[in-house]
Amino acid sequence: MSSIVLTGDTSGTVTVSAPAVAGTRTITLPAATGTAILEDGSNNLQMNSGFGSSATAYGVRAWVNFDGSGTISIHASGGVSSLTDIANAAYRVNFSTAMPDTNFSMCISTRVHGYDRTQVTARTTTSCEVGTFTVGGAGTEYDPVNVIFVR
Repeated sequence: MSSIVLTGDTSGTVTVSAPAVAGTRTITLPAATGTAILEDGSNNLQMNSGFGSSATAYGVRAWVNFDGSGTISIHASGGVSSLTDIANAAYRVNFSTAMPDTNFSMCISTRVHGYDRTQVTARTTTSCEVGTFTVGGAGTEYDPVNVIFVR
């Protein structure tokens, strides 16, 4: 079995190279018991969170925190190329990289209001339309609006 040695320098850069033998790549942390992180034979990232066994880790494919009031603007994001203001309190989140299909999960939140709700109106592999509305159906714009996409 091959080993990977991590060596850092004063620049803060650490380089990791795959072993010469094809197959499962594993990183084992010295102080841990068992494998901490590995890539299985199906290219799934698996992690052991200290429960004694590894399981597939599902990552956030895209996320955005934006001002949805007035002229929309992105505060911070990852995997999101842009936002489109569709209508009052309705937005299209455009992905930097297309999703493999439309079977992704999405979560949207705004500042806390007991009577407000969020909505997904359309999804494609390249974007997802979301909105923030009152229970009565009126669009309500917020700052911030937070959206994550998991696949």
